[in-house]
Amino acid sequence: MRDVTRAATTAIAGDAHPLRRTPFTRYRHSLWLLTTRDLKVRYSTSALGYLWSVLDPLVMSGIYWFVFTQVFERTAGAAPYIVFLLSALLPWMWFNGAVSDSTRAFLKDAKLVRSTMIPRTIWVNRIVLSKGIEFVLALPVLALFAIVFGAQLHWQVVFFPLAVLLQTVLTAGICLIVAPLVVFFRDLERAVKLVLRFLFYATPIIYASTDLPEGMQFWAAFNPLSGIFSLYRAAFFPEQLIWFEVGVGAAMSLLFLVVGLWVFRSTERQVLKEI
Repeated sequence: MRDVTRAATTAIAGDAHPLRRTPFTRYRHSLWLLTTRDLKVRYSTSALGYLWSVLDPLVMSGIYWFVFTQVFERTAGAAPYIVFLLSALLPWMWFNGAVSDSTRAFLKDAKLVRSTMIPRTIWVNRIVLSKGIEFVLALPVLALFAIVFGAQLHWQVVFFPLAVLLQTVLTAGICLIVAPLVVFFRDLERAVKLVLRFLFYATPIIYASTDLPEGMQFWAAFNPLSGIFSLYRAAFFPEQLIWFEVGVGAAMSLLFLVVGLWVFRSTERQVLKEI
């Protein structure tokens, strides 16, 4: 992994025409190069490769489907329940994986972070992008289950790209906060795992926000993932789309991104000294 990342940064530094690229183009080129190299290494060193990106959510979906449809009488969610689960579990795996990995964004490749001149936000954003690509690669599984279990596709599927955009903004913002702070507070890595475990059950994944008591539905909207996941689910379950949740989620996603950029810029120099 380290050798591949080093090769990628060497290729970036050795760009034959660096002056012909705008700063944004150079950033995008570097981000994409590091992301694709990471994905290649991740899949090439695993016998199952791509299947690992779908096995985890499939196993989790299978467990919850069995418990809530075969063991207990299901009162939450919508039918077909397996499609209801997957439409939120797949984006959750993206969010959970990116935030978890961001705790090691600088510590894992400390020497490269210090020695390369590429913008340091790339070391965080490549994690968000690589996990996002894995999410996209897992979407055929959702489509397959939707076909097999007869889930009807509705016109609200057009909101799917909006959900991807909002989740990218939210995930990047949170990762930009977590990544530098872990360098100063190492216990934060374990704390993040605990928070993510709590957030899984506090987010409408195995249930819908409409299943919550009326008084809790308002406060549930302030979990930005609630509105984002309702956009994903609207493709098959249009009744799950609650625009108040989407609006709150969009505002909080932008807020997290602004705060994340501020935290990152404020701590960048000190982070380089600490690692």
